[in-house]
Amino acid sequence: MKKLMLFAAVAAFGLSSVNAQEVKFGAKAGVNFATIGGDVEDADGRTAFHVGGVAEIMISDKFSVQPELLYSAQGLQQKEEFEGFTFESKLKLDYINIPIMAKYYVAEGFSIEAGPQVGFLLSAKEEFEFEGDSEEEDVKDAFNSIDFGAGVGVGYRMDSGLNFSARYVLGLSNIFEDSGDFSAQNNVIQVSVGYFFN
Repeated sequence: MKKLMLFAAVAAFGLSSVNAQEVKFGAKAGVNFATIGGDVEDADGRTAFHVGGVAEIMISDKFSVQPELLYSAQGLQQKEEFEGFTFESKLKLDYINIPIMAKYYVAEGFSIEAGPQVGFLLSAKEEFEFEGDSEEEDVKDAFNSIDFGAGVGVGYRMDSGLNFSARYVLGLSNIFEDSGDFSAQNNVIQVSVGYFFN
């Protein structure tokens, strides 16, 4: 599965570069509504952010390929109450994500998109808070350094270069290292604002 996704991403990028009619470069940033699915239970989402660069490679008037390079803050948070005491924990997973979206313009400026994503783990920290005291621990060794996902979304691009998008990224690989039968995947809703410079 991992090799197939990487091959598809590389092939799509290479093909689009050969047949490109126009290439636009830009930047984007926005909010992440992240959580972890699979066997993880009773967890709330982590609200964080993403930021990075994009390139839209036009294949035709209606079809394009959009590779991106994004810093993305993900993870989850949990809150438990026991005999009047409150215990909170937050898992902070920071990635460099490389999504490659195939985009189809269904109307003037409006597009739908889908494609694979590979992520590289930069850091993993768990923060604990109990009765006003907090502590943070580095837990990167417990997580896989590479994460695979698939995204689907919608977007709108204005003639000025300003653009807006919403995307759901479904995790396809287990984020934990040597977890046995326990499985967990990153799931993220991203709402973005971007700008194409040319």
